[in-house]
Formats: sequence, structure tokens, C-alpha cells
Amino acid sequence: MEVDYLIIGSGLAGICFAETCLLQHKKIMVINNNSQNSTTIAGGLYNPIVLKRFTKIWEAEAQLAITIPFYKNLEKKLHTTFLYEIPLLRKLNNIEEQNNWFTASDKPTLSNYLGSELETLNNQAVASNFKFGKVHHTGFLDTKKLKEAYTHFLLSNSMYIEETFDYSKIHIENNYIQYNNIRAKQLVFAEGFGLHSNPYFNNLPLDGTKGELLIIKSENLNLNEIINSSIWVLPLGNHLYKIGATYDWEDKTNQKTEKAKTELITHLKEVISCDFEVIEHLAGVRPTVKDRRPLLGKHHFHNHLYILNGLGTRGVLFAPYLSDKLYQYIENGIPLDNEISIERCYKKLFR
Repeated sequence: MEVDYLIIGSGLAGICFAETCLLQHKKIMVINNNSQNSTTIAGGLYNPIVLKRFTKIWEAEAQLAITIPFYKNLEKKLHTTFLYEIPLLRKLNNIEEQNNWFTASDKPTLSNYLGSELETLNNQAVASNFKFGKVHHTGFLDTKKLKEAYTHFLLSNSMYIEETFDYSKIHIENNYIQYNNIRAKQLVFAEGFGLHSNPYFNNLPLDGTKGELLIIKSENLNLNEIINSSIWVLPLGNHLYKIGATYDWEDKTNQKTEKAKTELITHLKEVISCDFEVIEHLAGVRPTVKDRRPLLGKHHFHNHLYILNGLGTRGVLFAPYLSDKLYQYIENGIPLDNEISIERCYKKLFR
């Protein structure tokens, strides 16, 4: 079997890179063993602003310009809905935060994203004496639904193999990669935290941050906006809400903990005043990097081996944008930005 791209991993990064290739009429094969669950349990929020500091994320305009149309076109292709464009309200806790909001929203670089007037939420269950700041161009992606729909699409078109990838079976030739009966022009690893088992790229500084979330049910909350405070509250419909998220830099397992559950419930009670029931508790490890930049590029020694990883908490916005960046780098030799290229890591490893 001959393909243009063999893609290892079918989380958000693998899905978006696979679709980027298909849009360019490339032949692909995806191998995945479902050992990583960060895409399945992710909050899925997208937001172009860092709300702790009221700053715009890196390449916000470019990411939004590619990402939103990408997911909408994918919805049409898969005949389903998983992208929800809904406003995000940042709860303001004191006068200082109000002043910081007004200062930020008045900046030319942020005025398109931050509402200039404070919002009063007509919801007795979610009160704030200092009102809310409204963030534009926000929403969430139902990552679990996307993964299920895209996996079904790949399976239906004989482009998906569910198995544990065996690195020892890679044979690197001058013009191609051979893996079992698959001959690929390029091999792209999009394994998330599973990168640590990859002998070709496990020297890169992928850290991993464990996150835990809750899904609650509350018939009295009646919330249609995303609320951001010490935690975020995301409406899913049918009186269900996703609550997140915790950050643990030490525990690298997918095990749920009572400590994180208690932490989330405590913060939730600071945001809402109505009764709720915990329906589900989720945990996974985000693929994060200490310098908070993704990992893209070609292996330092081996041709035809590439990586797309380290999307972290910004994966929904990052994945389509970075997939396009990596594809253009491989196919057209367009250099990767220093902020995302693994060359910044290799300079330290091989200097």
C-alpha cells in the first residue's frame, strides 16, 4: 500500500493534519490505538484572549481566519455539528479588574475581542457585583463528537488502522518510509502525550499537564454563555454543563482524583448559587511544553519523519492552523516560525 502520508495518532492534531492532507488530494493512512484521551475529554473551548493578563494569544487573527472555516467545512463533510460559537463572559471580581478590562478593551489590538461595555447577566444563579466582560470570537468544539465522526469517516474509506504503533518496524529509506505493508512518502507523529514512547522524538521537551473536569446537571442554572472565573462553566444543552479545569504538573496519569473533584466543586460554588448534580468526572493529560509553544518540524537526522505536537490548552485554535503550517513546510518548503519549530529545541540539544 502506497500513501503520501502515514499519520500516527488521531487526536485533534492528527485529525486536522489528516484533513489538511485530504483537502490537497493526498493519500493518507492513520494509525491510532486510543491510548491518549486528551481530545476525547477536552473542554474544547476556544478563546483568542489570555484572560488572566488580558492579552491576545499568538497569531490570533490568523488562527481564527483558518480555524473556524476549517471546522465548519468539516461539519458539512461529516454531516454533523460539533462547533458552537457562543459568547464568553469573564466574571470581574473587583474594581481593579473592571479598570483592567476597560484599559485592555480600549487598546486597538484588543478592541475587536473585548466588549467596551460591561455586561449584566440576567441570571440569579450566576451573580457578580462587578458585572462581566464579554469576549468575542469564542465558543467550543465538541471534540469527542468530532473524533467519533472523523474516525467513522476514515474507517469507511479504509484510511484507519486501530493498533499500537511499533516503532521498531520503521524502515527509513532515501525516498520513503516503510512500515509493515505501508510505504509512505512522509510519516507524521501526532501522538500527544504518547510522544514519550517515541524513540525518534522523545528528547523533545514535551511536559504534559493533567487536567480534570466535571459534567454537571442543573435544571435551575439556565445558562447560555460560557462563564470564565476561577473555573469555566460551559453549557452543553439539556441542562448539562462542563466544568473545568484543574492543572497538575506532577501526576501524568489519566486517573480521576477526589482532590481535583473537590477543588472544582468548591470553585463552582463560588460562581453559581443553584443546586447541581455531578454526572461525570473526566481526567486526561494535555500535551504541553514548558515554553508554551507547539512542537512542529522534521527530525534532526532522519528525512521523512515529522512531528505535530504540544498543542496544550489552545488545541482547538491551534490544530487546523498548525496543520496547515506543517503541510506547507513539508510540501512547499515554507519555513516554520521560530516560535513553533522544533529547531529551537535542537539548538539546545545539539549545540
